[in-house]
Amino acid sequence: MLSQDLYLQLVLQQTRSLLSVFEEDAGMLTTYTNQLLQSLQRVFGAQVLNETQTDNFALGKGDEEVITTLQSFAKTVGELNSLHSELANQMADSMVFPLIQFREKDLTEISTLKEIFGIATDEHEAAMVKYSRLPKKRENEKLKSDMVKEVAYTRRKQHQASLQYYCALNALQYRKRVAMLEPMLGYTQAQISFFKKGIELVSKKMDCFLASVSTMTQNIQAQLDAEAETMRMAQRELLSVEDTVYMPDKDTEPVNRTLIQKAGYLNIRNKTGLVTTAWDRLYFFTQGGNLMCQPRGAVAGGMVLDLDNSSVMAVECEDRRYCFQITSPSGKTSMILQAESKREYEEWICTVNNISRQIYLTDNPEAVAIRLNQTAIQAVTPITSFEKRPEGSPNPDSDNVYVTGAAPEPEDLIAPGTPIQFDIMLPASEFLDQNRAGGRRTNPFGETDDDCSTESDDSLLQQVFAVRFLGSMAVRCGNNQEVIYEAMRQVLAARAIHNIFKTTESHLMVTSSSLSLIDPQTQVTRISFQLREVCQFAAHQENGRLMGFVVEGRDWSDGDEEGEPSFSAFVFESNTEGEKICYTISLAKDITEAKKDPEALAQLMKNMPLTNDGKFLLLEPEEGDTTNGAGQEDLESEA
Repeated sequence: MLSQDLYLQLVLQQTRSLLSVFEEDAGMLTTYTNQLLQSLQRVFGAQVLNETQTDNFALGKGDEEVITTLQSFAKTVGELNSLHSELANQMADSMVFPLIQFREKDLTEISTLKEIFGIATDEHEAAMVKYSRLPKKRENEKLKSDMVKEVAYTRRKQHQASLQYYCALNALQYRKRVAMLEPMLGYTQAQISFFKKGIELVSKKMDCFLASVSTMTQNIQAQLDAEAETMRMAQRELLSVEDTVYMPDKDTEPVNRTLIQKAGYLNIRNKTGLVTTAWDRLYFFTQGGNLMCQPRGAVAGGMVLDLDNSSVMAVECEDRRYCFQITSPSGKTSMILQAESKREYEEWICTVNNISRQIYLTDNPEAVAIRLNQTAIQAVTPITSFEKRPEGSPNPDSDNVYVTGAAPEPEDLIAPGTPIQFDIMLPASEFLDQNRAGGRRTNPFGETDDDCSTESDDSLLQQVFAVRFLGSMAVRCGNNQEVIYEAMRQVLAARAIHNIFKTTESHLMVTSSSLSLIDPQTQVTRISFQLREVCQFAAHQENGRLMGFVVEGRDWSDGDEEGEPSFSAFVFESNTEGEKICYTISLAKDITEAKKDPEALAQLMKNMPLTNDGKFLLLEPEEGDTTNGAGQEDLESEA
């Protein structure tokens, strides 16, 4: 027979082994119960059918039959919804609730008793540690008695907690069987009841409806298969092209210069600081007379710039290719854009230029664009000097007929196909003549030497402006400012079409007797006109930095002794306002007329301030324009 102490030790060892097994089983049971409850709740949620709404899809066109079928289904679903509601209630009562009760009551009780048992065990261990530290030599009876009572109390407390915990673990082995079977029993009973009532509710009328829906679904699937096959063939055909199709700037199609609508991706330059810039790739398109931009992710685009009467020019920017600049009519708003290829670059420039002329407002904009483009191409024939027009060239003075009070047509102002000169190039003989013994360099600051001509000494007005020569061309008349505006438009359009954006700075000297264009580096007069030859001058109505004038000459090609009158328009871009240049030319003409009458000249000089040398003080000197002109070669026009 084993002693009582040995028996207790064996029981305690066996209890500890079983306790770990029971605790592991309780943990696995808790995890399984939570997973099972989640699954049952999903089953319960699937039975709760709400009334669905038929939404209007963004691409709902052509789906009327499907929408009608869905509405019919809604009625059937409404009948089935009552059955599902009853099924859901039964599942909630007999399937979900028992499992929730088992988890909240039994499993929670096990978890709580385990915590209490652990606390009691820790307290007993702490009491035993204190009791083991009692001294052997100097015993304190009172301290020993207190420690014995504390050990006894903690042992009783641990014993009581362990008994409650062990009993709960034993009861859990029976309760879990009921908890696992009861939800499945409730689910099965609810489904059987649902099927019985469903057979009674669903009539044979639904058979035809379901058959028609099945047929429609099969037809849609067949259409899908056919469309998918068509798309696969289209994909194979599109992907069979050469790699050059995907390469930028490898366009084989010719440039279409008659477009009045354009869309595509462009890079736009934005300022990020005082001197730093960033380029963003955005989608741009034209709509009417507006330039629109649609950022990534946006549903629609917004207006960026009004293109009516705007100007467009090719520019060089930050060592990037294919850049062009669009400027508003007022000149206050401008943007620099970059295309990905030369063809896109030229088509954007031509499109903006066509829209700026408001061609889209005409009855046949395509025909008008073709006609104007053909005129612009014929007009761009660069020549190197002011030479006699060859035979067969349009006569600038032919058909010079206007109707009083009516706006002249462009063809009445400038003959179609008139060549445009983009630069003033002196022939070698002219340059040598001006730099040898017989030549004289013009001083742009009004200073005179002892050998100056009498005409220069008598000049009462000398004013110098820094300008850039944009172009000149023959015109048909010299008595209308509209011819200057039309010449400006054709010169800028031709520069844009042919990417001619380099200009050379010169000094335009206005005196009381002549207009002279002077090279700022060599002080050589490139070209000069007597003031009486200037019959018309004007500044641009929108871009104040543009100005031009018309010069009258004589054409002796027909053998006439007097010669036929001919007119040429010259277009400039100034660093200052063009109105100032026009005002100076007007004052020079007034001085010329006043010279004929000494009294009128005296009255004019009395009303105008004069400099110390007796010349008219017209404007403040342009600092930096005349002194630093020598280094301003090949500038970029901002017209």
